[in-house]
Amino acid sequence: MHEPITTTTAIPAGVKIRAFVELLKVRLSLLVAFSCAFGYGLATRGNMDWQVLIMLTMGGFLLSGASVSINQILEKDLDGLMSRTQNRPLPTARLSVSEATFFTLICLVASLIILWIYTNPLTVVLSIISMLLYSFVYTPLKQVGPVAVFVGAIPGALPPLLGWTAATGSISYEAIIIFGIQFIWQFPHFWAIAWVADDDYKKAGFKLLPSGGGKNLNTAIQIMVYTLFLIPLGLLPATFGITGIYSAVVATLCGAAFFAQTFSLMKTGSRQSALRIMFGSFIYLPVVQIAYLLDKV
Repeated sequence: MHEPITTTTAIPAGVKIRAFVELLKVRLSLLVAFSCAFGYGLATRGNMDWQVLIMLTMGGFLLSGASVSINQILEKDLDGLMSRTQNRPLPTARLSVSEATFFTLICLVASLIILWIYTNPLTVVLSIISMLLYSFVYTPLKQVGPVAVFVGAIPGALPPLLGWTAATGSISYEAIIIFGIQFIWQFPHFWAIAWVADDDYKKAGFKLLPSGGGKNLNTAIQIMVYTLFLIPLGLLPATFGITGIYSAVVATLCGAAFFAQTFSLMKTGSRQSALRIMFGSFIYLPVVQIAYLLDKV
């Protein structure tokens, strides 16, 4: 646990650097970057321009890092109230708001310049929309109600679409399909996290769970329904010729395994069951996307 640093305490350079890295939420931003690369790889059918792929991945990483940094700047006081976030750079004063803001602007401008040079205007516009929705719409809505999950699912599902538009310069039905899969995936993912972190979220006034915010059977059923939707959605890429039969089998098996995890939550309503769904969501998306890529590339 990081102790808050007083204004008179000299902060070592190493601590500062680690704090800036933490601000980017590297694991989450890497997942976003991978989803961008996935969309690009799928759209190019394996005939990738490696320079564009690398720069798109870098641009996606920096865009995600800027977005989550803005979120932490806006929520620094709320983060200090919650056990899961109280050790972040801003609540612990390892970074000042001005330092975090300056760093965020550098990341944001760098990401947009990279995407402008190596992709196309549509991809840049969608990137800006994604950042604005996540940082300035989803973030304040978390204290309003579960509508925040719907809004947050849009920027959460845009990375593969950005990859597709980077390759093609247009939004086609194939792009909508890969967007749709990741969009629906967001709901059980968000709600499982909200179930696990419910006590912490209440300290900050976050209201992300459906059914009146309760950890009850109605909420568990909604989580189950959205995981069920993923099974037929996972077959659409093969149905429309985007990928092949092998990835369809993988997507179906992963979807069925993900779906099966929800029965324990409906039966017990336990935090452990929600935790399994949360980890299941982390496994489902990259495994299915890799299967799609390998089946096409």
